[in-house]
Amino acid sequence: MTPLPPSTDHIRAVTEAYLARHPDERDSLAMLFAALISTHDPTSRKTFPAHVTCSVILINGELQVLHVLHKASGKLLAPGGHNEPSDQYLRDAALRELHEETGIPPSALVSLAGHEDVPLDIDVHAIDANPWKNEPAHHHVDFRWAFHLGADHAVTLQEEEVDGYQWRPFATTASPTVRAKLAQLA
Repeated sequence: MTPLPPSTDHIRAVTEAYLARHPDERDSLAMLFAALISTHDPTSRKTFPAHVTCSVILINGELQVLHVLHKASGKLLAPGGHNEPSDQYLRDAALRELHEETGIPPSALVSLAGHEDVPLDIDVHAIDANPWKNEPAHHHVDFRWAFHLGADHAVTLQEEEVDGYQWRPFATTASPTVRAKLAQLA
């Protein structure tokens, strides 16, 4: 039996668990709730105006966060990206993307305490149109899962999608919402 992408029930349950911790963010997730009541797969990269993506906030022993230089955007961001049809759970999609982009396997990670089943952050951000992929301007609803690097592991970049990487202190993490949540943890 072929695994199915994350169900709307799974996405809704994860979102509600997240909002139980961050109730003031409900309004900012309006595009996600609209995608969840649509007849289209909310995890498909062809669902517009918004679809779900997943990424990993990876923290090393020096309390730095891994950022990769994504070729598509030209930006240093957390490793992550689009869901694949075989990704049954959002967390698994984030782990797959991390492994693909950096070579770091899930076995080298430890979930951030208290965030085993709840993302550290859910962010909605705009994506420019991409005529090469026939994609209009749209939004990503990015579920950001937090892990510690539990075992020392070298970063081996996927050169098709990633140009470089940096470990950044919490205070200079690219995402302001992640930066704020990491500051609360520290």
